[in-house]
Amino acid sequence: MKIAIGCDHGGINLKPVLTKYLEGKGIEYKDFGTYGTESVDYNDYAVAVSEAVVSGECDLGILICGTGIGMSIMANKIKGIRCGHCHDVFSAKMTREHNDANVLALGERVVGPGLFLEIVEAFISTPFCGQERHARRVAKIKDLENKNFK
Repeated sequence: MKIAIGCDHGGINLKPVLTKYLEGKGIEYKDFGTYGTESVDYNDYAVAVSEAVVSGECDLGILICGTGIGMSIMANKIKGIRCGHCHDVFSAKMTREHNDANVLALGERVVGPGLFLEIVEAFISTPFCGQERHARRVAKIKDLENKNFK
């Protein structure tokens, strides 16, 4: 598994927590930035991570900003991305299991490091269940994308 990661200045403090966790688990990752505390546009990092996932360069993506909201909105504008904006373990598990989400967005100002890692663990360790009803719903998402994202 290879995970694309990205953050803006609002998520810069949790990114090293994430990279240390991934390294400890032996999970490969690609860091798309940012690398400092100066104000940057979250949009650029959401797109870079999402494009790495859509292209197949990475299997999943994790985005961190102040709230996770901007990152999730931007990521979901990329055809093929199903980004879950989660701040609890149950939602992170369900977004993978039922929605086959391939990107997770979190907010550093919303969760602390402990809960953050629990959410990440739930997201990366939960597979899509593939049950007919959930597969049908994900197919409807893809159909709508194909209709609206030309």
